[in-house]
Amino acid sequence: MKRADLPDADCGIAQALGVLGDWWTFLIVRDVAGGTTRFDALQRALGVSRRALTERLGALVAHGVLRREAYSRHPPRYDYLLTGKGEALLPVLVALQDWGTRHVMGDGALTATAAADSPEAHRAHALVGRRLPPVTLTRHDGGEDSPAVPGEWTVLYLFPGAFAPDTQGLPPGWGEIPGAVGCTLESRTYADRHDRFRAAGAEVRGISTQRPDQLAAFAAHARLPYPLLSDQDGRLAAGLLLPTFRAGGVARLKRLTLLVDPDAVVRAVQFPVTDPAGAVDEMLDLVRERAG
Repeated sequence: MKRADLPDADCGIAQALGVLGDWWTFLIVRDVAGGTTRFDALQRALGVSRRALTERLGALVAHGVLRREAYSRHPPRYDYLLTGKGEALLPVLVALQDWGTRHVMGDGALTATAAADSPEAHRAHALVGRRLPPVTLTRHDGGEDSPAVPGEWTVLYLFPGAFAPDTQGLPPGWGEIPGAVGCTLESRTYADRHDRFRAAGAEVRGISTQRPDQLAAFAAHARLPYPLLSDQDGRLAAGLLLPTFRAGGVARLKRLTLLVDPDAVVRAVQFPVTDPAGAVDEMLDLVRERAG
């Protein structure tokens, strides 16, 4: 069936579903965003039949959501990579993840944290041993960088939002959202311990879904000696299935910290983070143990 033949031909939802087809298609895009890009690896990860996977990959390529890039000529083998059109789907995946966590697996309450035995916590700690997806994010100074420093141990602390006074208003009801408050304290504590992290062998980077200009204002206000990165397009959040919540009309990362080795593999996870300042010292001990 052609998209023009669908009911509600002027409805974007109907037209989008005409491209995405079924739930397997969403899971394929999810896994490709996470760095699983080859046919056999996708088939193993999803448990879908080879015929069904072939059909769905072909449709996604035909619709311009994925592109094929050859890594073997004889026999012909391909990586399936997101196009710009495909990357534009990532906020949709983040929203689905948030909706499923909050309204299907949860009781619908808005929270910026999670219980230690929650599905979100299990998913976060399952990141140990996982390589970061090959994404680049915009720094607060406008440059582009991968989340982890190549060839170095890196501490990535993910936070909901930090705001410079007199330049940015807090999202409505921010103080009433459990776990939302504490980003400034966490960032300043990392700044105070920055030399100790470097002496222990690790770089520090903060990541938020805020715009780069918002992060720049906060970094200047807090005098941070390390970069803040913007995941405003959801590339890292979708690739790692990171815990998120929505506030002020923006998908925001729940507070979570990753220790990443020089090969960009996650070696330790802190989640949930209920004591932002105390978690910094705990991470410093982990760096001294692992990187040292």
